Amino acid sequence: MKTICLYFEIHQIIHLKRYRFFDIGTDHYYYDDYENERSISYIAENSYMPALDTLLSMIKENGKYFKVAFSLSGVGMEQLEVHAPQVLDKLQELNQTGCVEFLAEPYSHGLSSLANPEAFAADVKKQAAKITEYFGKKPTVLRNSSLIYSDDIGLQAAQLGFKGMLTEGAKHVLGWKSPHYVYNCALAPNLKLLLRDVKLSDDISLRFNNRNWNEYPLFADRYVDEIAALPEEEQIINIFMELSALGIAQPLSSNILDFLHAIPACAKAKGITFSTPSEICNKVKSVGSLDVPDTLSWVDEERDVSCWLGNPMQREAFDKLYSIADRVRIINDPRINQDWDYLQASNNFRFMTTKPSNVGLDRGIYSSPFDAFTNYMNILGDFMSRVNSLYPEDVDNDELNSLLTTIKNQGDDIEMKEKEIERLQTKISKMQEEEERLRARVDKEKTKVAAVKSKAAADKKKAKTTKAKTPATKAATNAEPKAEEKK
Repeated sequence: MKTICLYFEIHQIIHLKRYRFFDIGTDHYYYDDYENERSISYIAENSYMPALDTLLSMIKENGKYFKVAFSLSGVGMEQLEVHAPQVLDKLQELNQTGCVEFLAEPYSHGLSSLANPEAFAADVKKQAAKITEYFGKKPTVLRNSSLIYSDDIGLQAAQLGFKGMLTEGAKHVLGWKSPHYVYNCALAPNLKLLLRDVKLSDDISLRFNNRNWNEYPLFADRYVDEIAALPEEEQIINIFMELSALGIAQPLSSNILDFLHAIPACAKAKGITFSTPSEICNKVKSVGSLDVPDTLSWVDEERDVSCWLGNPMQREAFDKLYSIADRVRIINDPRINQDWDYLQASNNFRFMTTKPSNVGLDRGIYSSPFDAFTNYMNILGDFMSRVNSLYPEDVDNDELNSLLTTIKNQGDDIEMKEKEIERLQTKISKMQEEEERLRARVDKEKTKVAAVKSKAAADKKKAKTTKAKTPATKAATNAEPKAEEKK
């Protein structure tokens, strides 16, 4: 039986402000708050809320039949918390239906998986903890930024404890194979891979409102018929896209939500079900390993990482940023950590691309790739100086790590001793309380004994008095007959 795995990504770009060379060392705030609030409020109103309302009504109308999955970047969740909390409220309402799964992804929506395993692991764990806090369940399936994947990344995902991972069903990787099966990582057989169906996903997210497209207009019944017509043995249909495709990339005026709303009824009529990623990973066996020695993604025709690292400017910025990854992780300063998350976001490198693309790229305040590079490098220069001011640059990472480990160990020893002191103080308090109870009990017993002794003494005295009186009485009685005899 065929099943559809429907997944949406929610991520919000953190817009950097215009930052000039002369701001380095004087201004440590890098963000355009006005543009961040304006953009996320617009997307929430015109995409996220109407789309989530539609998905909720689809669940309510179809019961447990219809299911959907989401992943949210940590930086996106931070922006929603501040500027559009109603989106998170709606997601929690969806979560309560039991028909929604939330996946793990890097907190920053960054490229740490391409640079630093420790930074990538920390990034994923941080986001998974936030998802667990919000929705009450720890993610078991991982989705990397822009579906970036390779054998090495899959191995690390398995080592982090994930049972499945989402990635792109790229033709240059699959060859003759179909994306409609479950595969496994070549280096970690226990990690299952769900591959995005490129055509079926892009029909909705990229082409739905294109009047020059030969399949325009696309209707739900025809879309489901195409799925049903796939070979019988091809049973896993993964449709992955950004949630903003519903309302932004494809405007609400295109009736995109009506199309989406009609899909479950059409699928049910064809005997097609819906499943979440973890359900597929639990129930469906892998048909074999997928070899991905080179990194792939879901971006551009090449489906690789060239949109972020394809020119010297991008690679210089990328290398410069991750040259301090270990130091940032080691020093673990809250303000540094927040800026680190925002500066890692992949869009910062995408703005520097010189590649032509079929998908329009809005560079925001930047007039050119070089302008984006210059602004980012100015900010990065200030950020790096702040990191180095906390711990001098001439202290290498190993020495710094050793020093901080020593400090941490000393702190742990102090904490253990404080806990031991607290435990002993609690024990002393209990012993003192027990001593007080015993004293009270002894005093009570003493009072009882004293009362008994006092009563015994009184009884003894009384007995003596009675005994003394008895002989005198007898003597008086014996004397009376003698007196009569005299008379």
